Amino acid sequence: MSTAQKPDVPSLSPVGPAKPPIRLLFIEDSENDVILLLHRFRNAGYAPTYLQVASEEGLLEALQRESWDVILCDHNLPGFNAQAALRRTQELGVDLPFIIVSGVMQEDEAIAAMRAGAHDYLSKNKLDRLVPAVEREMREVVNRREKRQAEQTLRQSEARLRALTDNIPGVVFQMGYTPDGMLGFQYLSEAATMLFGTSAEELIGSSAGWMNWLLNEDLPGFMEAASVSAENLSTLNWEGRIQLSTGEQKWINLRSSPRLSEMGAVVWEGVMWNITHSKHVEADLRESRSQLAALSNHLQRIKEEERERIARDVHDVLGGTLVAMKFEMSLLEAKLDVNLAQARERARNVGRMVDDAIATVGRVTRELRPGILKDFGLAAAIESQGEDFAQRTGIACNILCTDHDLDPDYDTALAFFRVFQEALTNVSKHAGATEVNVRLMQEGDEVVLEIADNGCGLDATDLQKPRSFGLRGIRERLASLGGRLDLTDIQPHGTRLALRAPLLPASPDEPNPTRSLA
Repeated sequence: MSTAQKPDVPSLSPVGPAKPPIRLLFIEDSENDVILLLHRFRNAGYAPTYLQVASEEGLLEALQRESWDVILCDHNLPGFNAQAALRRTQELGVDLPFIIVSGVMQEDEAIAAMRAGAHDYLSKNKLDRLVPAVEREMREVVNRREKRQAEQTLRQSEARLRALTDNIPGVVFQMGYTPDGMLGFQYLSEAATMLFGTSAEELIGSSAGWMNWLLNEDLPGFMEAASVSAENLSTLNWEGRIQLSTGEQKWINLRSSPRLSEMGAVVWEGVMWNITHSKHVEADLRESRSQLAALSNHLQRIKEEERERIARDVHDVLGGTLVAMKFEMSLLEAKLDVNLAQARERARNVGRMVDDAIATVGRVTRELRPGILKDFGLAAAIESQGEDFAQRTGIACNILCTDHDLDPDYDTALAFFRVFQEALTNVSKHAGATEVNVRLMQEGDEVVLEIADNGCGLDATDLQKPRSFGLRGIRERLASLGGRLDLTDIQPHGTRLALRAPLLPASPDEPNPTRSLA
């Protein structure tokens, strides 16, 4: 029997509508039967390319050498049969339509062949179904190939997704409402085991697996956030605490995007992170800042107590001594019965020096411990300090106090007064100004002190100097009171400092919203 590829027979060219090329592999020992089958295909419009084999070796060689569209196999051949051919085809993993075309075949043999994997059985005496059966099975092969390709693509996508999600530190999840109105996971990445201490399989589909771990004070907020997200299809971004079965508490951040499923239900997909460490660091930082503010206030109190002691010593001791000296000099001058003009003049000079010393003691005392601040309030202290500054430096100091009844907390008033002193000192040393305008007022629940000069102003680099502690100290002192410092340029030249702080200090239990501005 020939195993060579047969050319088309000219006298048997296609007579029906033209069809796509088709490659036929015949397992047949009768060439006449092959021609008979080819005639059926040509009548249907095909121009087939074919090969006839009659042995197992010929079949294996044909399958390994070329690709085919269909295998048409006789039931019994000398030393070979359809079931053996089918078995060898399956062993090679070839997915081709395998149709048995036989002249004589018992029904039980046909059923056994179909069960073994043959796609159809036809009698050589009834070939009307030949071409339709081949076309049907060829379509099925295409469907099976497309299905396998789609499944392979899906497996690859799932593998890539699994590799991605398993290497993300957070827990990738899909979440939706359960019949009991809670929120349960429909998918969880492997990182769930590290976060929850429970495998992802145990948590999927069950709301009790994790919703019951939410702390009672955090659960309502989560449910409300989820409800708003579901209603508006907006991003769900929530932070809260869970308590695991081991008693351990963890902070989690859950961020996801909602969408509507094919059934119209809201489904969230996103990532859940363990933020316990960052929350502890944040709490430690807040505590550290609170301790720093307390330490700063403590140092300020110690400094003020020391200033008060020095002021008391200067006033009570040095001041008293100088007054006594003045009194003694007056007696000395009065007892000089000899008209010694030079002695009297020297005595008067000593008296003048003592007067200057007494004035200096008074000024230093007021600067160290402004008694006027405690006795008459911030407005009076600001006005007194401005007058002393103008007399001492010759720089005009215009003060406007819109509310002399302004009564801030004493720590706030003292901080404002000290900052005012430091600002005037900086103006006299560095600004080169000829005028300073001061405004003290109340805006809402805040006390505001503005200090503006017409000097050379501040350059941006001045604020970046490593040892620029003056402004840093002012900011820190105001921040400890819940206030802030605003620094702006005045055109064409000059600088404005605006100090703001609450009239009354915040409760220790209340957060300080301006602390981060320090």
